[in-house]
Amino acid sequence: MLTAVLLLGAAVFVYRSLGSPEAVPSGEALASVAVPDLSPAAREGEALFNRSCVSCHGRNAAGQDGIAPPLIHKIYEPGHHGDMSFHLAARNGVRAHHWPFGDMPPVEGIAEPELDKIVLYVRELQRANGIH
Repeated sequence: MLTAVLLLGAAVFVYRSLGSPEAVPSGEALASVAVPDLSPAAREGEALFNRSCVSCHGRNAAGQDGIAPPLIHKIYEPGHHGDMSFHLAARNGVRAHHWPFGDMPPVEGIAEPELDKIVLYVRELQRANGIH
């Protein structure tokens, strides 16, 4: 009996020390995004977003399951996350605080004027989806 208890205890210790298996990211969109007719400047922002942001935040900023949050979400409305927060996030990275995706690293190779266009693109998508 004592041997069985010790073996069970050892098994529980090993299981907990290994941790539970991580969820495998599916990358599926987390938001349904209606894409409006974009202004010419927002189309430039879309191209820049697709170059620098889409791999994490997904097509049309809809997020990706297990990877990164949707930017077309009320959390990112201008009154809560102003335009400068997007600049700071890209420049410095962000500690995880609203979502369980982990920290966002800084984005390499993107200039402030490019970020202005990306933010314009995101804001036009947000407005088209009822986020003001």
